[in-house]
Amino acid sequence: MDKVIIVESPSKSKTISSYLGKGYTVLSSKGHICDLATSGKDGLGIDIENNFIPTYKVMKEKEALVKEIIKDCKGKEVYLATDPDREGEAIAFHLARCLGLDLNSSNRVTFNEITKNRVVEALSNPRKIDLEMVNSQEARRMIDRILGFKLSKLLHKKIGSKSAGRVQSVALLLIVKLEREIQAFIPVKYYEMEALFNGFKVKLVELKGKPIDSKNRITDRSVLENLKSRLLSFVVSNIITKQVSRNSYPTYTTSTMQQDASNRLGFTPTKTMRIAQGLYEGKNIGSEEVGLITYMRTDSTRLADSFVSEANQYILNHYGSKYIGSLKIKDQKNMQDAHEGIRPTSIDRTPDSIRSYLTDDEYKLYSLIYRRTLASLMSAAVFNSTKVEFTNTDSLWALTGQQMIFDGYLKVYGKSDDDENTLLPQFSLGNSYNADEINILDKETQPKSRYTEASLIKDMEEKGIGRPSTYAQTIHTLVERKYINIEKKSLVPTDQGILTTDKLNDFFASLINVEYTANMENNLDKIAAGQKDKLKELNEFYNEFEPLLEEAMENMQAIYPIMTDELCPKCGKPLVIRLGKYGEFTACSNYPECTFIKKEQPETESVDTGILCPVCGKANLVSRVATKGKSKGNTFYACNNYPKCKTAFNDMPTNLVCDKCGGMLLKDKNGDLYCSKHCEEQTLEVNSTSIEVKCPKCNKGHMVSRVATKGKNKGNTFYGCSNFPRCKNIISLEEYNNLLIGK
Repeated sequence: MDKVIIVESPSKSKTISSYLGKGYTVLSSKGHICDLATSGKDGLGIDIENNFIPTYKVMKEKEALVKEIIKDCKGKEVYLATDPDREGEAIAFHLARCLGLDLNSSNRVTFNEITKNRVVEALSNPRKIDLEMVNSQEARRMIDRILGFKLSKLLHKKIGSKSAGRVQSVALLLIVKLEREIQAFIPVKYYEMEALFNGFKVKLVELKGKPIDSKNRITDRSVLENLKSRLLSFVVSNIITKQVSRNSYPTYTTSTMQQDASNRLGFTPTKTMRIAQGLYEGKNIGSEEVGLITYMRTDSTRLADSFVSEANQYILNHYGSKYIGSLKIKDQKNMQDAHEGIRPTSIDRTPDSIRSYLTDDEYKLYSLIYRRTLASLMSAAVFNSTKVEFTNTDSLWALTGQQMIFDGYLKVYGKSDDDENTLLPQFSLGNSYNADEINILDKETQPKSRYTEASLIKDMEEKGIGRPSTYAQTIHTLVERKYINIEKKSLVPTDQGILTTDKLNDFFASLINVEYTANMENNLDKIAAGQKDKLKELNEFYNEFEPLLEEAMENMQAIYPIMTDELCPKCGKPLVIRLGKYGEFTACSNYPECTFIKKEQPETESVDTGILCPVCGKANLVSRVATKGKSKGNTFYACNNYPKCKTAFNDMPTNLVCDKCGGMLLKDKNGDLYCSKHCEEQTLEVNSTSIEVKCPKCNKGHMVSRVATKGKNKGNTFYGCSNFPRCKNIISLEEYNNLLIGK
């Protein structure tokens, strides 16, 4: 019997297809195919009164794809090979339901890396769908739907905020709380003292037997002025030399990879995950199509024994036995350990050996992952650390230096400024020195630094807020909702972000906080492990949430309507700004007796982008400048078929297509791409050349890369006009390349 394997993305299906012979068909679901309906009470798609029974619907944009998958699977043996995590398990469950598969059958396969050996091994060891993992995902989705829908509706009505969420609102709370600490910070002046000599400098570290450090600062300058007037010769009183070992870091988790890519490469978390997804799903490296790294959503630093053995042999062959270290596993809070850490699938596949097959950004990230993994298995770097102490009257002074005596893992990982040798002059006990210069330094305490994307992710991970797959999306949502701005890499809350946090804290402090959110993540993990009941968790959450919501509905003060200094031209009453479905508008305060609505200024001249609206397909998207509301002055992109089509985007549309769901990709202010349908934007794999060739038929659209989903060319790449369905021109890869060359 022919076999069908269903994965999540077309890129992955292409890689896996290259490993399997005749009799196998590899299809792609392009992410989730089902979601909670928006029907029923409050549009939740959940029958709360009847034990939280969910109603699922095939997503509208996936209906044709699902029909095609059902047709292609008919009469064949089906394997569900979606991602090896909670979301992947839920996708497999919904595929099984749509295909009418027996949930007691062993048709679920998972692999942590997309290499031929691992794929073949997984197909040889199928298992049943893990319904406890599905229950965990379902509980998470229902809680997020209830909280998100109801809180967002409340906040929009009361204060004009766009959304709230279980994870996003706590992340915003952290940012706002830190901002308040910074604003409330009062700097304190303090003083330090140093003595300069020919060739070295010493610092005052102790006075009258009391240490001088961050906890014991000198705030009275006269104390040091007095000391300065009494200083004599500086006498060497102690020389301490010790050997210090510095161990390598564990291999990357999702969080540490995002942090390092941000700090070392300047990548946003979204960009990092997009590139990592492509490296995981597979690249053509000449003679083969192969996944270059293991699964990139993980909180574990564990490595497979087979890989450790392979890497140790590589270290032995290239660096020698003294460089072989040991596996380091970081035992951290809330670690699920479902997968290995992020590593290359082969240690022999060095970055330089495959550089010609990767883009610059792919090469940079792969190099970072490769070096970190190899270094994690290497021996410690060793330094000689020396501290020299000097006495002078009733004060103690010191200087330190270090010398590397063995580079260890730094040979691969690279040295930082802190690793450089700081050689000291030769000192002997009892030697005395006269200073060339003695300075009192004016200092001032500094407030904490604002969060960067990297430091917020680190804090969220340490506090147990969210999961590896959510960090990038959470930050993007906060920016998109205009709750924060990114200024010189710092996350700065907006007035609306601060207002949103304050209102949530006033009425939902027991739910929207670090401890509750972290406990929720733990409970979801326990549901997945069969240690906690899904229904009990849902009831506990809802019974706490609903009374708080009712109180907020009744008592949260609304900021709308906002009084203006204008009078109604019809009845003479004051005009007020109200909040409607499509934003703010100005109307008479005497409504409903007076129905006057002020006409806003005409929209600014629109500029045609030449890109067809992905929703109605009847008009192009145009750029405009908002003339009212909180977005006044900002550029947005909308369908020129308005008001019949109300499609609008805050970020720049492109002719690129999301490999996950087929949606249009948008380009944010950082130049990073994400899916307009907000599927899993950290899973995008983009063909960066697909906008280079204009359609030779209509000369309006561009030729974009697509994969045939049916017919005799199923699975093959072709190029179609982005102006579809107005223009149905398609060309082959060869024709595309000819047009590209002839540009």
